Amino acid sequence: MSSTTPLSPRAPTHGERPYPIRVHAHPDSPPSRWLWLVKWLLILPHALVLVPLWIAFLLLSLVALVAIVATGRYPRPIFDFNVGVLRWSWRVGYYAYSALATDRYPPFTLAEVPGYPAGLTVDYPARLHRGLVLVKWLLAIPHLLIVGVLFGGGGWLTWQAGDQAWLWGGGGVTGLLVLVAAILLAVTGTYPRPLFDLILGLNRWALRVGGYTALMTDRYPPFRLDLGGDDPSTSPSEPTTPSEDPALRSIPAGG
Repeated sequence: MSSTTPLSPRAPTHGERPYPIRVHAHPDSPPSRWLWLVKWLLILPHALVLVPLWIAFLLLSLVALVAIVATGRYPRPIFDFNVGVLRWSWRVGYYAYSALATDRYPPFTLAEVPGYPAGLTVDYPARLHRGLVLVKWLLAIPHLLIVGVLFGGGGWLTWQAGDQAWLWGGGGVTGLLVLVAAILLAVTGTYPRPLFDLILGLNRWALRVGGYTALMTDRYPPFRLDLGGDDPSTSPSEPTTPSEDPALRSIPAGG
């Protein structure tokens, strides 16, 4: 696929500030034709851990809100923990029913794992607007309506809480596309690259909105579908992924 096609990952324009929430992934190995049928069972240990982690996430976000209003700063230990919960959830979703794009079992850690094919990073904000944190939920309503369509309304919130096993990525448009990917894997043994790029773009949109509503940045999420595994916010110093290789346009399935 050439870089000029509509499904190519978008490159940042000259002078554009990178968005501080970066979601990246790459198809590092052929997915199995049939493993997706039992991934709901395989991720149960992760779900059991993620549910209490998300409860802690919500409670600590309230503590962070008070701290931001009082000091203009997001307490760094809480920030690192909350980013870790988002990161862990994204890895599980990428393995399971938010993408089905890898068969590598996700690690049990809040930290970034350089060797894993999916990751998430968020720049720590030096300062945050004290008043803006009180209305971000209101400002995010247009995005939340879109995410509701993409991930099936309230299903996205439970997807964020680690219940991907039951929701096919939360339902909605994304869940339907992931189901199509699963059927294509079983029937043809391939995961079409345009479909992979689109599913990654939809997840990236949702995770940006999640980070914004969790008060991690004052930068309003763009109304933009950045397709592909390489986040356009990735700086030149950050490692690129194999997703730039045209040979990976269609990901063959193993087994």
